[in-house]
Amino acid sequence: MTAVQTQPMATPSPVPGGKPMGKGIGLTDSAVTRLQRLLAERQTPEAGLRIAVKGGGCSGLAYHMEWAEKARERDKVFEREGVRVFIDPKSYLYLMGTELVFEDGLLASGFKLQNPNEKSACGCGDSFSV
Repeated sequence: MTAVQTQPMATPSPVPGGKPMGKGIGLTDSAVTRLQRLLAERQTPEAGLRIAVKGGGCSGLAYHMEWAEKARERDKVFEREGVRVFIDPKSYLYLMGTELVFEDGLLASGFKLQNPNEKSACGCGDSFSV
């Protein structure tokens, strides 16, 4: 079995809403804070957020996020301030340079992926194409 290698997080964008630098996966301060709180509530500090790209939706591809207790053997693992993001190699091809943001608004709250590879997205924001 091959050991999982942790990748450093891309340097967070100095400008809110800006693009992360490098080819990694960036996490905004708001995403890190929210993930730290959720991990503490779950009492699973070794767990992480798995982000995947799957076929589906009106535009052809859709994001999928779920908790994972640990990384899989071939996952790319990105870490910042104790928060881990796991991405399978196939999904990583679509997610290079993406930044994870947590938005807390009056009408909706949640995680959003700002993906510079998106060419178009559907009106509901659930699917995209590259």
